[in-house]
Amino acid sequence: MKMKILHVCLANFYIDNYSYQENLLPKYHKKMGYEVEIIASLDTFNEKGESSYSNKDGIYINEDGIKVTRVPYKFNNRIGRKLKIFPSIKTKLEKFAPDIIFIHGCQFFYPGEFVNYYREKNVRIIVDNHADFSNSATNWLSKNILHKFLWKRKAQMLNAVTETFFGVLPARVDFLKNVYSLPKEKCKLLVMGGDDEFIDKYNYIESRRNMGKKFPIETDDFLIITAGKIDEAKMETFNLINAVKKINDPKVKLIIFGSVTSNLEDRFYSEIDDKNVIYGGWMENSESYMYFKGSDLAIFPGRHSVYWEQVVSLGKPLVVKEWEGTKHVNVNGNAIFLTENTTQELVEIIKNLQVNKKLFNEMEKNASLVADKFRYSRIAKESLS
Repeated sequence: MKMKILHVCLANFYIDNYSYQENLLPKYHKKMGYEVEIIASLDTFNEKGESSYSNKDGIYINEDGIKVTRVPYKFNNRIGRKLKIFPSIKTKLEKFAPDIIFIHGCQFFYPGEFVNYYREKNVRIIVDNHADFSNSATNWLSKNILHKFLWKRKAQMLNAVTETFFGVLPARVDFLKNVYSLPKEKCKLLVMGGDDEFIDKYNYIESRRNMGKKFPIETDDFLIITAGKIDEAKMETFNLINAVKKINDPKVKLIIFGSVTSNLEDRFYSEIDDKNVIYGGWMENSESYMYFKGSDLAIFPGRHSVYWEQVVSLGKPLVVKEWEGTKHVNVNGNAIFLTENTTQELVEIIKNLQVNKKLFNEMEKNASLVADKFRYSRIAKESLS
C-alpha cells in the first residue's frame, strides 16, 4: 500500500491552479509515489488577486488529480474567520488515515485534533510557517495578542508532536524561534521554488520569439520583467517604471505582469507608454515560466513574492529589494540587492548590467549553477527527509 500524506491548509488560503508551495508540494509528493489529499479552508484569491472565498464548498479533484476537501468556517463571521475556527475534521482524518500530516501554518484554532490523532496513530507531523514581520504581526494587537499569545500557544501545542517546523524564508524560521519560542533545533529552512514541468518546458530563444508575437520587443532588447500584485505594499514598482523611463533607451524594455488594485489603476495606467514600459496584464501559472525564461533580467523592487524563487529556479539573474531574512535567493552572486530602492539606484544597476556584458554574463552563469536547488522535485524530497 502507498504511504499517505495529508496536506492541511487551514491557516491561510488555498488557491487552485496556482504555483504556491501549498500547490506544488502536494503535486510533487504525489509524483514521488505517495497517496495525497488536501484539506483546505475556503480562502482563495479572485481574478484581481484579492482575497475572496471559494464556491467549491465540498470535495473535488484539483488540476493535479489530488482530492481536495474544502472546509467552511464554523462561525462565518469576522471573529470566526480571523481566528480560523473550523468544525471538527476528526472523521475526515480517520477516513483518509494519513501516515504523514503536513500542516501549512499553525495559525488556526483547533490544532489539538492533530495532536490527538498523533497520539492515537503515531504518525509523522511536519509544520511549515509562512508568517514573518512583513506580512504578519504588523500592529500591536496582531503582534501581542494573536501571534505572541494565541498562535504561540497553538504552535507550542503542536511542538509536542511535530518533528520539524519549516520556515519558507530565513525570516520565517526566525519568526518560529523568536515569536513562538519553538526549539531552535526543530526550526529549519525549506525554500520555495519552481515547478520542474514548466522549468523544462521552455527555452530562451523559443520564449523570446513567442513574446515578440505578443509584445513590441526585439530579440536584441535588454528585457526586464517584474510581476506580482501591484498594491500599497509594492509601491516600489513605480520607481522601476520611472527608472526605465529615465534611462530612455529604446533597447531597454520593461514588461509588468500582475493585477492592479482598484485604487492604483489610474496612476498605474497613466505610466504605461507601451514602448519602453509595457503592461502584460494577468499571466497564468504556465505563462509566467515562459515570460521569465524569455527575459534577460527580473527585478522585484517590492515585498517578497514566490516569483523570486521561481526566477532562481529558472537560472535567471535577479534584482530584489533587500529584506532582512530573504537573502537565501542569492546563493553565489546570482542576485543583486537594492539597498536604497530608489529610482536612481535602479537606473545605475540596469545601465551597468546592460553595458557591462562581463558582469551580466557572470551573473547568468552563477544563476544557472544554483537553479536546481530551487526545483520542487528536490524541495519535496527535502520536506520529508
